[in-house]
Amino acid sequence: MKMHRILAEAASTIAKSVFREHKVLDHELATAFEENPKWGKRDRSFIAETVFEVARWRRALSFLVDSEETTALCAAQWVRMGYEIPEWWAYNGKSAEEMKAREAELADQHRAVRESIPDWIDALGVAELGTAWDAELAALNQRASVFLRVNTLRSTRPEVIAWLDSFHITATEVPGLPDALVLATGKSLPKSLRLDGRVEIQDAGSQMIAPLLDPQPGERIIDACSGAGGKSLHLAALMKNEGRVFGMDVDVKKLAELERRAKRTNANKCIKTKEIKANTATEFAEVADRLLIDAPCSGLGTLKRQPDLKWRLKPAGLERLQGIQKELLTNYTAMLKPGGRLVYATCSILPSENRAAVDHLLAQGNFTLLEEHPVSPAATGYDGFYAVALVKS
Repeated sequence: MKMHRILAEAASTIAKSVFREHKVLDHELATAFEENPKWGKRDRSFIAETVFEVARWRRALSFLVDSEETTALCAAQWVRMGYEIPEWWAYNGKSAEEMKAREAELADQHRAVRESIPDWIDALGVAELGTAWDAELAALNQRASVFLRVNTLRSTRPEVIAWLDSFHITATEVPGLPDALVLATGKSLPKSLRLDGRVEIQDAGSQMIAPLLDPQPGERIIDACSGAGGKSLHLAALMKNEGRVFGMDVDVKKLAELERRAKRTNANKCIKTKEIKANTATEFAEVADRLLIDAPCSGLGTLKRQPDLKWRLKPAGLERLQGIQKELLTNYTAMLKPGGRLVYATCSILPSENRAAVDHLLAQGNFTLLEEHPVSPAATGYDGFYAVALVKS
């Protein structure tokens, strides 16, 4: 297959910014595509596949090419993709033939190299998950499918399936999740359809969180770490747009995006945004019938779709996040009425971010655990999530 120099250089530049400057891969790709509107679908696909797989398999590729330079890592990935390395692509490392020969040796390397994970995360995974870590890590290195949530305020699942089919996009129902669809492997959703309002891109594991709150029409619900509001929108749909969902966050830009999303999904009648400040928990004391704390976390359950995350995360950063999680459960629960239902959730598979934080809250004596739902990537094929429901005394 022929490789175009401008696309190869673009992919290498993006990968370099991710590894050396710790930039977010999704954002770098989006910027590059916006700045180069003449790139076609195949061009964008080549660049995206290159940088995502280089980020996913960084250490394995480094072993194959015997180099850590970004240009060499890209060359190793292109060999895996079936390309011949052009004469004009300069890099220091093994030849294509030598890389192919070293593939057989990769299976004998340490798991952290073979599965391309930092040593400290590999050690942490073993310490926290034991023998289950092997399967979870292997699952997290699989490419992610695109899951959609049907916005029931605007359509039904059969209607959306037919609507997507009119654009030659095949979507199938996900068993056990009444509003979920999954696209065929390797397929994505065009931007025009993402902005239509009938569907939201939301992983199947994430779609399990809002129903655990058991939201009822007419109630007041607080989504205390809403971000751009994927779960706030889901809550509004489950409540049939009757009641109030307060989408709260410290990031006003994300709240502005939630407002835009609420408008196009017809959820703006139900959703109200609120910037979190020092006095917010006091201002909203015992206001919420139900409270969702979708806490900041390592995000290790989402490595399928964010493989660059494992290279940005540091031990000190994880420790800081664990402190924030316990702080949120201590302070934000003041916004929940006595007898109200709390759901604490993360997109992490680490018990230290999940049950350990909940046990810290339970030790204070004001909550009783109702049900616990860890979502295993190895068992489900979804992103890794954790959710637990508790009731306030």
